[in-house]
Amino acid sequence: MGIIKKFRIKTFKKNKPKIELKNISLSFNKRQILDDISLSIQEGEICGILGPNGVGKSTLFNIMIGLLKPDFGKVFIDSLEVTDIPIYRRALDFGVCIVPQSGGIFSELTCEENLKSIAEIMFKNKSEIIFNVENMISKFQLESVKKIKGKFLSGGQKKRVCIAMALISNPKIILMDEPFQGLDLMTTRELQETIVNLQTEDNSRCCIISDHAARDLLAISDKAIVIANKKIVAKGSPSELVINQNAKSVYFGDSFKIN
Repeated sequence: MGIIKKFRIKTFKKNKPKIELKNISLSFNKRQILDDISLSIQEGEICGILGPNGVGKSTLFNIMIGLLKPDFGKVFIDSLEVTDIPIYRRALDFGVCIVPQSGGIFSELTCEENLKSIAEIMFKNKSEIIFNVENMISKFQLESVKKIKGKFLSGGQKKRVCIAMALISNPKIILMDEPFQGLDLMTTRELQETIVNLQTEDNSRCCIISDHAARDLLAISDKAIVIANKKIVAKGSPSELVINQNAKSVYFGDSFKIN
């Protein structure tokens, strides 16, 4: 699959970090998962997170959204420390949302009802609720499955509904955990274009995506990191990352190419 992005953010006029992790460390039952992780993601940036299974990528996401608190280190959003701020306040006050690896929609509710369940929390006015639900249905081309229950949707349709549910509140920090898992080539391409369009629609928004589909992820990332052995072992643009010796030795191997 070819490169999706027609542009990549290489410099930032304001150099304004949206979310920052500083010296994050975390252990479970005396087993260290993350060790001194520092990462800054700018406004408008798409950042890919790669690494072998079990290295702590999902744990890192849970720290960003406020589900887990690190043993050491701090989390900042818009330069404000949020380390002790719980998950619901990060969502409401700072616009943090996550598209989970699996699930994320109510299987017994229709596509429209799933979207409405979130809209009713975010908006009080009935006309606002209707407008935002219809806007997401149109935006993600869900008209044909509007009245279909979640359990009957295809994998790609479920992903689109899940992303639409996340975006209905106009979040500023979007985390996606393995969004390309189990998708066919055409659906993957459509999802890639959807993610890139999010960047062009709001230049203050950032997306952080973790996936094992390295080519698909690097095709839409402005920068990416590789996590291994509890640490960030490599970071840079996609073209820089694939020739990085540390990244090759722990993740890509010698034969991996973007195209």
